[in-house]
Amino acid sequence: MIHVKFFASVRERVGIGEISLPMPEGGATVEEVLALAEGEVGVVLQGAHLLAAVNLRHVPFSDVVRDGDEVAFFPPVTGG
Repeated sequence: MIHVKFFASVRERVGIGEISLPMPEGGATVEEVLALAEGEVGVVLQGAHLLAAVNLRHVPFSDVVRDGDEVAFFPPVTGG
C-alpha cells in the first residue's frame, strides 16, 4: 500500500486528508501516484503548483515510490 496525504489547499480541494492506494505492479513514481490519487478522489491536481514528499523528504515527481511509503502533496509555502 501507498499512503497518500494531502495538505493545506490541496486537502481543501480534494476534500479529504489521506487515502491508501494499492502499490502498482512494477512500481510507481510520485507523478504516477498523483495520477492514481486523482482517479481515486475524482479531482484533477496535475498542473497545479504542487510539491511532494516521500517519507517526510522533499522529492521530485520523478522519484520512485516503494510499497509502504507515505507520499504527501502540498502547495508551495511562502513566509512573511
